[in-house]
Amino acid sequence: MASLNSVPSAPSPGPDYDLSLRIAELELENQRLRSIRDALIVRVESGTGHKPAPYAAFEHSVILAEQVRERTEALNLAMEELKASNKALSRAREEAETSRQRLSDAIESIADGFVLFDRDHCLIQTNSRFRSYWRHAGVPVPQAGTPIEAVKALALSSGLVVEEHSHEDAEGTVFLLSNGRWVQMTERTTREGGQVVLYSDITDVKNSEMARRIKALEESERWIRVVTDHVPALIAYVGADLTVQFCNKVYQAWYGRNGVSPLGKRLEQVHSDEFYQRLLPQILEVLDGHSVNFEFEETGEHGEQRYMLRSYVPNRDETGEVTGFFVLIRDITERRKTAIALEQAYDDLEHRVRERTAALTGLNQQLRQEISERSAVEARLREAKQEAEQANLSKTKFLAAVSHDLLQPLNAARLFTSALLEQSFGPKAESLVRSVSTSLDDVENLLGTLVDISKLDAGVITPDVTAFDLRDLLNNIAREFRQMALAEGQRLDFVPCSAVVQSDSQLLARILRNFLTNAIRYTGQGRILLGCRREHDHVLLQVWDTGPGIPADKLTEIFQEFKRIRPKGAQADKGLGLGLAIVDKIARMLGHEVSVSSVEGKGSVFSVRVPLGELQSAQPAPRGPHLPMLDSGLKGARVWVIDNDLAICQGMKTLLEGWGCRVTTAVSAEGLAGQVDVARAPVDLILADYHLDNDENGVDAVAVINAQRSQPAPVLMITANYTNELKQHIRELGYLLMNKPVKPLKLRSVLNHVMRC
Repeated sequence: MASLNSVPSAPSPGPDYDLSLRIAELELENQRLRSIRDALIVRVESGTGHKPAPYAAFEHSVILAEQVRERTEALNLAMEELKASNKALSRAREEAETSRQRLSDAIESIADGFVLFDRDHCLIQTNSRFRSYWRHAGVPVPQAGTPIEAVKALALSSGLVVEEHSHEDAEGTVFLLSNGRWVQMTERTTREGGQVVLYSDITDVKNSEMARRIKALEESERWIRVVTDHVPALIAYVGADLTVQFCNKVYQAWYGRNGVSPLGKRLEQVHSDEFYQRLLPQILEVLDGHSVNFEFEETGEHGEQRYMLRSYVPNRDETGEVTGFFVLIRDITERRKTAIALEQAYDDLEHRVRERTAALTGLNQQLRQEISERSAVEARLREAKQEAEQANLSKTKFLAAVSHDLLQPLNAARLFTSALLEQSFGPKAESLVRSVSTSLDDVENLLGTLVDISKLDAGVITPDVTAFDLRDLLNNIAREFRQMALAEGQRLDFVPCSAVVQSDSQLLARILRNFLTNAIRYTGQGRILLGCRREHDHVLLQVWDTGPGIPADKLTEIFQEFKRIRPKGAQADKGLGLGLAIVDKIARMLGHEVSVSSVEGKGSVFSVRVPLGELQSAQPAPRGPHLPMLDSGLKGARVWVIDNDLAICQGMKTLLEGWGCRVTTAVSAEGLAGQVDVARAPVDLILADYHLDNDENGVDAVAVINAQRSQPAPVLMITANYTNELKQHIRELGYLLMNKPVKPLKLRSVLNHVMRC
């Protein structure tokens, strides 16, 4: 009962204040009931003989005692609940404190700098990593309550932040600190409207990225060096202070004759005083912002007189100021000698055969024009190359960009030489013309190979994979190379195949042509076989030859760029060693497997594995340009030629008229309409160049002509554009397509086909 008599202490303010007050009230009420009970007991014990009244009082006291007992038990129960609540509250406080400590430890342990701002963007909490950034810079750490803008301003004004880089696509802002470390800042908004800021150390990432960039730059520089060192021209870059900052091996060998490199030297130190003074007007002109092309006579290493074609192209910075100029020098001595020899031959022939004066004059003019056009092409080539060097000196983009301009004069020269070969000028002139034609063939092959490899490297060529029948593709290739094989004293056998395959017909034909070209080049006197084998879901296209074979250790090396295997006893060829490299790149692009097997002394077999395809029922098998056998049915054929290049017009007219055609040439559709009645005049073929002047093209010009005719005329479109989009567009129009430079044999075959249709 002692606990019942104890007076509870006053409850302290807090969440359990009401419960304590209730307990105190119950204890007071119990105390009052005990007093009443004790008084009743005393009254009963001291009463007289009136039994009923005391007994009733006692009975009432017993009831009161029972009520006191019940209330006491309720009070004890409430006390127990209070103790349990206090214990739970204490445990909750301990758990909350533990959670806060763990969170604080977690924030402190992270490797990133951590900053927490409240909803008013004032600083609440930071970790040691964030504070270390400030301590290392000797800057006081911002205290709690500092606004976020003040923190940023202090970081900039104190020199803690050296550089700031941000990008709209980046995840956060990147800072360079005064200690040389890079950090990336990311921000997140809390649910209460505050802000969490993390500063991640990305120094290792930045260093790795910088290393990758340096490696890529070195690789690019290496490729640029490889390209420029193999170009048969003197290439250099001169700064605005006239210091040679870059030169290729040819330039260094020419002007570093005493074993001293011209790199880092001024032009007056590289050249003699007299030669420098001759160059000075052109140098001043290019530094003034003008491109300069000129010829200079120089003395060679052994004292011989050389003719050099120089081109100076200014290099401008973002403000337009000239910061230097590119130098490209070509040795044209042999070309000048050739021109002089041609002039002498012309004079001799003029005295001997007067009736052929006009023809020989035309030949001389054509040769002069070819020389002039080549000079112009070389100038454009130099300009394009220098623009490519200004844009990271890219080899592949340079060669791909100038392909059209290079093919234009080459196409004209091929037409002129083909027309001349149709004439008869005597043994000496005929030999001269054939030499020029052979040289043009070599230039075409080398240029075509370089352009192909550059376009493949630059990703310009996109495969147009379709299902098609191999029949026409193989027939045309076999017919084309059978004549070439016969000219070399070889025999080309062909096994026809009508399988349907899934590939790009043009690129697949390129692979087979390279296989056959190599077979003809190295076989000598022997036999070549073109055929195919079915293997489950693939077709194996093969070219067999009876040449000298390839050593086993060289079978993989032959597919590398600029790698040529010269068999014993074989003559040196003029190739670049890129044919099989192109095959490998095309095969990889198409996903075809290329293989080779060879036995020395017996021959080789090159194979390409092509998956089988299935033609759609409503779609006929696509066919390439049909090349029938040559015949003599071109006499009287009426041909309209549209080309913006007058030289090509003249060359095409001379060639076609040599075959007996009646030719009308013009540089545009309007020019053709001024010569013939395009609506009513009969015509067997319209031969149009795709690229015309004034942003026009051959497709639009032909459309204007055929729109006026009751019956559209057949069209042969000639272009140096190899894109799939143009090829598909020409195919949809129903036109024939031929790429530059135009081969006379292929052109004559197309004309024969059109005349028979």
